[in-house]
Amino acid sequence: MAITATITSKGQITIPARFRNILKSKSVEIESDGQVLILRPVRKVGGALSKYANEYIPIKKAREKVWEEVVHERNRNS
Repeated sequence: MAITATITSKGQITIPARFRNILKSKSVEIESDGQVLILRPVRKVGGALSKYANEYIPIKKAREKVWEEVVHERNRNS
């Protein structure tokens, strides 16, 4: 089944509810073969971002590291 959607000036479209219900996810992966776009649901965003990670770091440790960097940056700019 096909629908027609309008692309806004910001490059956005509204995915009709019946298709969102099929995806069952608020995050999608988009692939193109040059002519066809394929939307795949992303069940876990962390999994989608894993290809950018060098190693596994628990979220608590990652938060601590970020806060340390923020404090360091603020101290350096003071």
